[in-house]
Amino acid sequence: MKNVRKIFLKKNSWKRPVLFGAMFLLQAAVYAQDGNAGINEANTKVRSYFASGTNLMYAVGAIVGLIGAVKVYQKWNSGDHDTGKVAAAWFGSCVFLVVVATVIRSFFGV
Repeated sequence: MKNVRKIFLKKNSWKRPVLFGAMFLLQAAVYAQDGNAGINEANTKVRSYFASGTNLMYAVGAIVGLIGAVKVYQKWNSGDHDTGKVAAAWFGSCVFLVVVATVIRSFFGV
């Protein structure tokens, strides 16, 4: 144990990076798994989270729609001339969120 301490305490030692590399390779070998098993596990996890993610996108769309409605109402009451543009932009962003969630769901067959 004293020799390892001497290596780490010694400045400009070439042994330090070699020892770190060996420790990294040893740790990687311990945690290594089959590539197909890892890909299949990731696939099932992503597919299990997809319904929750879609519901989250719908919720964000609803919140954005409410904020947009308030902003458009304020502009309409103040008499701004660009109320139509702002309303179209907010409505378009809400429709985009809903369409993206639906298209992704149908595209990936989830």
